[in-house]
Amino acid sequence: QVQLGEIGGGLVQPGGSLRLSCAASGRTFSRYHMGWFRQAPGKEREFVAAISSSDGATYYADSVKGRFTISRDNAENTVYLQMNSLKPEDTAVYYCSADRLEVGAQMGDYWGQGTQVTVSS
Repeated sequence: QVQLGEIGGGLVQPGGSLRLSCAASGRTFSRYHMGWFRQAPGKEREFVAAISSSDGATYYADSVKGRFTISRDNAENTVYLQMNSLKPEDTAVYYCSADRLEVGAQMGDYWGQGTQVTVSS
């Protein structure tokens, strides 16, 4: 069982930056692939970014490539999402996810409660 908790959301102007953090419980964090998803009002949840447990390989949705960076600190049981050059269309609830087998859009063994990101002037 893994429990996930996201922090770091908020209101930011277009072009600004935010860093989301997701802390995980348990002693096996390093064995889990970790990812970020988001869900905007009236839309389905979509994949944003993921990072492998084995080699640290990273994966991004085309819409965020070059602007967002996912990273992890296994010593701190935490995964981060650095978001730069934010756009109004990035507005959504952002969710952290953990998965033992899948990394990428198909992952989703465990989910956090989400944190709101609003990009608006």
